[in-house]
Amino acid sequence: MGALLILCASGHGKVVADAALATGRWDEIVFLDDAWPEKKENGRWAISGKIENLPDWRGRLKEAVVAVGNNRLRLSLQRRLVEAGFEVATVIHPSAQISPFAQIGAGSVIFSNAVVNVDAEIGEATIINTAATIDHDCRLGSAVHVSPGVHLAGAVSVGAYSWIGIGGVVRQMISIGSDVVVGAGAVVVSDVSDGMTVVGVPARPIRENREVYKC
Repeated sequence: MGALLILCASGHGKVVADAALATGRWDEIVFLDDAWPEKKENGRWAISGKIENLPDWRGRLKEAVVAVGNNRLRLSLQRRLVEAGFEVATVIHPSAQISPFAQIGAGSVIFSNAVVNVDAEIGEATIINTAATIDHDCRLGSAVHVSPGVHLAGAVSVGAYSWIGIGGVVRQMISIGSDVVVGAGAVVVSDVSDGMTVVGVPARPIRENREVYKC
């Protein structure tokens, strides 16, 4: 048992903290957020300092994870952790079902009742949210966010920094590019090019993303 350092004290950070404690691997949570000291608490957990002072914590804590929804920022902060000498933690809630033949990238978080099936590959700093399912042979790039209740059928690929909105469904063998936004409840039945937003049933493109999406 030990302490886990979490960067960014958000609602998402609370869920990461809760999942981390549920594993039994950690028994203490330390949050850093640049809103400190104006913001001193994240729910039941104290905020102990600013992210900009991250190197000061290296001698006190070994493992850390980033808990921010913005996909690009999450991966950028994870790289700062590595540069500062931290071990990047992967947090998997004990109720999640992960095939022993799946690959989970460093810094990813997988929440309660999620499923990741055989030969799926999950990139670093990826979020698999509550009750999402990732079926066999799926390939998810770095810093993807799969929202609660999403279902990816077999052999789906999702490019880096893409976000699949809550309740989305993706048909088997579909390719979703990088920097894609799939709207809440959308049903994706054809490939999606890089940088597009798609919505509806079936999902259709509505615009090209000219700015980085922020969760």
